[in-house]
Amino acid sequence: MQKKIYVVGMFDDDTAGKVQAAVCAVTGVTSCVASAAKSQVLVDYEGSIDDAINAAITGTGVEVLG
Repeated sequence: MQKKIYVVGMFDDDTAGKVQAAVCAVTGVTSCVASAAKSQVLVDYEGSIDDAINAAITGTGVEVLG
């Protein structure tokens, strides 16, 4: 499954890298690309792990919009 998640607070490439690393560490995530310029995270994953993905993003200090 692929999901596009819009976020607030990911203002630079350093923060985007932290978000990307945190989401990639979630079990079941097959790929992740975080873009500060677009304020979004593209995630490919298997299973029902939406809450874990959102928790990984918010754990970096970035707010999930949807």
